[in-house]
Amino acid sequence: MRPKKVSAKESSERKKRMMCLELKKEIVEKHDQGVRVVDLAREYERSSSTICTILKQKELIKAISPAKGIKIISKQRTAIHEDMERLLVVWLKEKQLAGDTVTEAIICEKARAIYASLLQKTPGTLTDEALAEQFKASRGWLDGFKKRIGIRFVVRNGEVASSDMEAADDYLKTFAEIIAAEGYVPQQVFNCDETRLFWKKMPKKFCATAEEQAMPGKKPLQDRLTLALCANASGDCKVKPLLVHLSENPRAFKSNNIVKDKLPVMWRANQRAWVTKQFFVEWLNLVFGPDVKKYLQENNLALQALLVLDNAPAHLPNLEDDILEEFKFIKIIYLPVNVTPILQPMDEVISGFKTLFTRHLFRHCFEMTEYTDFTYREFWKDHYNIVICLRIIDMAWQAVTTRTLTSAWERLWPEAVSETDSETLEPGAVIKEILSLGKSMGLDMNDSDINELINEHSEELTTEELKELQMQQHANLLQGIGDTEVISTSEIKEMLGIWEKLVDFIQKKHPEKAATGHATALFDSLCLTHFRHILKERTKQTSLDCFVPDSPADEGEESLAKRTKISE
Repeated sequence: MRPKKVSAKESSERKKRMMCLELKKEIVEKHDQGVRVVDLAREYERSSSTICTILKQKELIKAISPAKGIKIISKQRTAIHEDMERLLVVWLKEKQLAGDTVTEAIICEKARAIYASLLQKTPGTLTDEALAEQFKASRGWLDGFKKRIGIRFVVRNGEVASSDMEAADDYLKTFAEIIAAEGYVPQQVFNCDETRLFWKKMPKKFCATAEEQAMPGKKPLQDRLTLALCANASGDCKVKPLLVHLSENPRAFKSNNIVKDKLPVMWRANQRAWVTKQFFVEWLNLVFGPDVKKYLQENNLALQALLVLDNAPAHLPNLEDDILEEFKFIKIIYLPVNVTPILQPMDEVISGFKTLFTRHLFRHCFEMTEYTDFTYREFWKDHYNIVICLRIIDMAWQAVTTRTLTSAWERLWPEAVSETDSETLEPGAVIKEILSLGKSMGLDMNDSDINELINEHSEELTTEELKELQMQQHANLLQGIGDTEVISTSEIKEMLGIWEKLVDFIQKKHPEKAATGHATALFDSLCLTHFRHILKERTKQTSLDCFVPDSPADEGEESLAKRTKISE
């Protein structure tokens, strides 16, 4: 009897029958439990030789941990691809938190850089064949990557590039109309922006001293913090900064008996040292509102203020709803995504602040080593901590001049910029002083070394730093799982339900409506927001779906999606 003839269509379908990774792992697991090869072949409708081939590779299959969305592992997709995509997701989340603009071209460039770095550090991979087959970050890969991690909203790359200047000109007219309609003067208009600070970062040439091994060789992720700086357009009102650290109670606080309420900053902490909406709302109600109200009253100005913000994730569009009743005179407007780098006043101020921070840091280092027996290593290890850093931050912020604060508005509001006195110490003079202090400490530095140090605060995270951040996030996730035993989700929901009933009862029965409304709103903001945040974190998906909402019904997520800065 002649064998059954197989049609071309059936032959093609057979060739396409690839087994996903989960299925292969399932086969390996069952075989380890004692299931015979012939039984596995019958169950999965594969030949015995196919099952044997899978079992020969069982150690490799067990070791594979694919990136999200990957089901088929081919020869072209190696473990380096998996590691690269996982680190790229970490990098994207950091970019999202920072509110940075990320185009598809930037994503591809970063993917290639991470892949190349991993390839160099993987033993036995730098072969001629591997170099010839370098990861190209093709359009097909990018489309698949976006689909796997949940990025579904994009803007055409050409649209973003061509519309920036035109959009900036359009917004200048809109901003001028807002100023004219409300009659704002420079004293009443404020700008706020966040910046990351690696407060223990020192010049690379510190290693050129006798204590070559003493100084850190890279910016340590555990020594980072985020500052939110804010001032008005007239430059005579600097608001107390918001600072977000990794630790709620650093060891240096305990040894120095620090009282947080007396710090020159509003201290907050989370596992990423990033400003969240909760922290920003607290700063608005506890610092910005009271400070601005007092300033306006002392200067006999009308009780109205305008706060200009960018589109960072902490600056959601409904922020005005979270402002307490007594500060409702504050209005908030947002710079469009594609004009923020062009018109943001605080960018220039932050650059000057970091230069001044570096100068004061060098001064402190020089004084501690020049007039004592401390070595650089002893200074760095034992005599420079977060408490000293806070003093330096305060000195640097106070040293930012009125001229710097005012001239920063030249692009957005040129009418507000007037000639100021020339007493201001120019950035060039500050850098010369830093160089002089460096030479006094035996450092052979030039202007480019100082600029490199200042700019490193906003540099891209390296592959090693992304790995460290990934490990931190994994540890935080495990810690979060353990925390669920302390307070359950049902307990949080029950508590919030009781609170809502209590507030409703007080509003109906208490005669002092205004006073009780203020008190309950303050308690809600300071105490219950913490538990709402826990509840949100537990229900939040681990993917990057927060870049674009699954359902437009969720107003908060929708607002975030509209202003997410990922574009093609």
